[in-house]
Amino acid sequence: MMAIDQRGSLKRMIKKVTGRDATYEDLAQIKKLIVKVLSPYSSATLIDPGYGYPIAAKHLPPEVGLLLAVEETGYLASGAGEKERKTRLLEGWSVEKVKRAGADGVKLLLYYRHDGSPEVVEHQQEIARRVGEECAKYDIPYVLELVAYPFKEDEDKDSTVYAKRKPKLVFDYVAEFAKPEYKVDILKVEFPADLKYCKEYADGAFDGVKREPVYNLSEVEDFCREVTRLSKVPWVILSAGVGIEEFLEEVEIASRCGASGFLCGRALWKYCVDYYPDLDAVEQWLETGGAENFRKLYAASEAATPFWDTEAFKGFPNVALRGAGPGWYKDYPGFGS
Repeated sequence: MMAIDQRGSLKRMIKKVTGRDATYEDLAQIKKLIVKVLSPYSSATLIDPGYGYPIAAKHLPPEVGLLLAVEETGYLASGAGEKERKTRLLEGWSVEKVKRAGADGVKLLLYYRHDGSPEVVEHQQEIARRVGEECAKYDIPYVLELVAYPFKEDEDKDSTVYAKRKPKLVFDYVAEFAKPEYKVDILKVEFPADLKYCKEYADGAFDGVKREPVYNLSEVEDFCREVTRLSKVPWVILSAGVGIEEFLEEVEIASRCGASGFLCGRALWKYCVDYYPDLDAVEQWLETGGAENFRKLYAASEAATPFWDTEAFKGFPNVALRGAGPGWYKDYPGFGS
């Protein structure tokens, strides 16, 4: 699956190449081209309701699923020293409206640290729970995207300290939000390690910078298997803005260890922005570099676990209409039930 619901990060990317603040038209034009060119390669495309849906949705092929985000871009700085993050739902938007707009699924991005301030942790859990209840009410799949972040004094995103802690941070949020009370259908999570600190890649395989390894590949594979064990529902990995070569390795490792694929954003298409505002050049890069990235990702995810083989379904024979029979529709609840 492909993600093009970025707002704040895409604005920053555009400003970097144009030298000015990005406008609505800037974001809409780039999103339109990405959806138009790359969605045919995707099983589903995730877009935002503000910049993406109004212009880009009509370019989505009919056989490709549509996912819509429900959170505000960015986060509300909170907690001690305002270093923690609270997710905010997009004002004036709702799961009900996502359903009415014709989407096939809802996506919520949730920043989460289990060891954060109790008030922040409870806020994040409550938002995830609320969206899950609404998705169940309106009978629409719920994709929960989970992202940890450094906020302690000894933490930096690119550091041995944070690399060591990352597996447990991922385990903790997967264990929490796999609970039935959240009603999540798919977990979109970070790769449970930093490959730049993995022994087999720590010599600068991705960016030329050598680092002190904190785990080896066998341990990283075990981390992915632990995510599979904890998640129960299908899980896919997000790219978190890493380069495509690093993400390809992550997808290949995760897929053979139980992941059900990827929901990739910037790693897939980010270099097209370098050609903006030349829209012809942007489109040409997407048709070549972007399409090639998609083909490589499909090859890397060849061993991914089909959703029906996850713990939640226990095999394809168990994928069936509840109460199937000639009168099933009589007991099938409506939205107001």
